Amino acid sequence: MQNKITKIITLLVLAFSFNACDDYLDITKEGEQSSENFFNSQQDYEDALIGVYDLLGTNYLNHILGEIASDNAYCGGERPDDVTDWQQIDDMIHTPDNEALRNVWKWMYAGISRANYIVEFQDKVDFSRKPELLAENLFLRSYYYFELVKFFGDVPLFTENRVSVADSQSAERTAKADVYAKIEADLTAAIPNLPWVQTQPGRATKGAALALLGKIYLFDKKYDEAATEFQKVISSGQYQLVADYSTIFLNNNENNSESVFEIQYSIGVEGASYDFLEGSEGNVAAGFMSPRFTGDRTNWAPYDDGNTFSTPVQALVDLYVAGDSRLNPTIFNMSDFVAANPAVTFDTRNEYTGYYNHKYMVYQESNLGDTRITHGNNYRAIRYSDVLLMAAEANLLASAQKNNPQDLLDEVRDRAFGDSDHRVTANLDNILLERRLELAGEGHRFFDQVRTGKTITISGFKTEKNELFPIPRIEIELAGNRWCQNKGYATSTCSTN
Repeated sequence: MQNKITKIITLLVLAFSFNACDDYLDITKEGEQSSENFFNSQQDYEDALIGVYDLLGTNYLNHILGEIASDNAYCGGERPDDVTDWQQIDDMIHTPDNEALRNVWKWMYAGISRANYIVEFQDKVDFSRKPELLAENLFLRSYYYFELVKFFGDVPLFTENRVSVADSQSAERTAKADVYAKIEADLTAAIPNLPWVQTQPGRATKGAALALLGKIYLFDKKYDEAATEFQKVISSGQYQLVADYSTIFLNNNENNSESVFEIQYSIGVEGASYDFLEGSEGNVAAGFMSPRFTGDRTNWAPYDDGNTFSTPVQALVDLYVAGDSRLNPTIFNMSDFVAANPAVTFDTRNEYTGYYNHKYMVYQESNLGDTRITHGNNYRAIRYSDVLLMAAEANLLASAQKNNPQDLLDEVRDRAFGDSDHRVTANLDNILLERRLELAGEGHRFFDQVRTGKTITISGFKTEKNELFPIPRIEIELAGNRWCQNKGYATSTCSTN
């Protein structure tokens, strides 16, 4: 976690997919530590927890896919075949052999297996911070499971032990409703043991857990429960909107008053390569989504070179009306930049629209190695404006309001325009439109479209198929071909929702 939590390599032998290795295999000499005798002090638990946090860094992929799968952006890239797995998802022609989807699967389960390692040995040593540490661990495991359910629907549920090869080969897929029930229960149990403010930015807090629980309830269509949890965040007084929207995503404004949960990245620490992006300490998404400049680097300032993926579409840009202060901080307009900096040159590359994701771009900073994978911009996973808009939606659909949807929508929209003259009625369409405008470029759009059934504007989207991504074929095969594939992707009669 960015220069606040140092990555610690421990003795954990943990799976990166169900069947990557036998994570119970420890070959040790007498007197050496193994994964079975690792936990002997509070520091051992703290080190193991850092390992659980570490997998949050792979969220760069979930972020990118959440944008290019939606109607917000094209895949882009250098060529039409650049990162073919992403191009297929953009065109909605992905298959169970898509490697990007398998990476989401195995990286989220890697985080879960690391969390379960702590759960497995949670009773071995007592110390005063243990209830809080275990609560952080449950928050992280819930975060990873929520990502899996969003992508794949029914997934195997492991809660007590690390994910061994034997476990994965005998496990069944758990119904989405049951996975939701488990993570809702875990977050409910964790919340009382979490503080509102942590000494280290990036650690799970009470507000982050309440917001995540409310979001899961919203996806689970439990609107009354969602409204209740969001109201706890709002009434806590711990968060407020940043007055100037254009500053929210700047590197010098990380972990600001609007940040409910923020994934920490490090500046200038490579730790990876394009063949091992999951090991990166920087925010890889920023490098992938930045323009590909050419010529003299000094002309690009303050920006640096990127890979031109996730190019915003004109239809999104056109939704921002005059006076909306979110347009320029959200959409980088290359024509405007060149007009102000005539010496700038760049390559248009694939699916060039003239626009890039301004929230996550590479800046010229103290990067080492490849600047595209060492950019330190934190990922704002849950912002307070997101909570306000989710609360507006939940209260609108709840049987009994906990807060006025109009007030919640007005608060977000008034910040965007700097006045109260641009307010709109708080109906469902307007709230969802505001979510698109407020959160564009942040990776939420596709999943919002799916959960609300508003997918008609996604090119190539097939209903009763593309609401979920396919379970990676290799995972089904390694589990003995016992799992049914998600509907629309199966090559046989066995399929499920």
